[in-house]
Amino acid sequence: MYTHANNVSTSQPSCLPAFQWKLWIYTNYDCNLRCSYCVAKSSPNALRRAIGLANAQRLVDEAVTLGFDEVFFTGGEPFILKEIYEMLAYSSARIKTSVLTNAMLFQNSRLEQLLAIAPGNDNLILQVSLDGGEPEHHDFYRGKGSWQKTVDSIQTLQRHGLKIRLSTTETPVNTGHLDLVCGLHRSLGIPESDHFIRPLAKRGYSKEGLDLDMGNLLPEVTVNLDGVFWHPLSTDADMQVSKSIFPLSTAVQRIQEQLDAIASTGRASLMTFT
Repeated sequence: MYTHANNVSTSQPSCLPAFQWKLWIYTNYDCNLRCSYCVAKSSPNALRRAIGLANAQRLVDEAVTLGFDEVFFTGGEPFILKEIYEMLAYSSARIKTSVLTNAMLFQNSRLEQLLAIAPGNDNLILQVSLDGGEPEHHDFYRGKGSWQKTVDSIQTLQRHGLKIRLSTTETPVNTGHLDLVCGLHRSLGIPESDHFIRPLAKRGYSKEGLDLDMGNLLPEVTVNLDGVFWHPLSTDADMQVSKSIFPLSTAVQRIQEQLDAIASTGRASLMTFT
């Protein structure tokens, strides 16, 4: 769920701050879907802008050294990439790892490659986007037929023992029917703690929703080919912390200094939005 963090820590990540330090890696920006509210402006026609295996592995290593709690791989649709399985295997062997997906591509070889890194891997979580308990509440923004394919895939992944977390974006279409998607996650055996509901944000393709920026978001360190950003909600210029990816510690220090400045002003608390 989306919440507010009332106490902003002034510690370095390795000093176990009061909030969880997360590293988000944008693996790519192309996607098999064209969601009309996509904050990353992903689509089948988007440039790939792939982070690459070597960069992903180095980022994981630096995150572990800095004491991060979890690494998230996002896109675009990460499972378009041939390298995603190596990225996930490398990361989940070292740190709790989540990968965001629409779960619509797991047929044949993709499923086989995923299952090859899954046995006994408690560190790996698939975070699946599901916006409704019925097709019309999901498909309105994500495309006709996408709900059924997603639900079918979730059930397939569960049969193979993979851990699933659900992520729901609250929209004008589903806002009066969130009880249905909650009922669905319960019927799938997914606990409350593994179902997140967040509001629309006015970023990317979305023309409605909350206005969110560095001034009201709790940071979650985010990397793409262009550098390091405050939060995965946006890799727009106003959210950029550093134009250099490495060393990651430099961007983390800048974020920490900004947090210190925010804390010193006594301004309103920052929102957690993932």
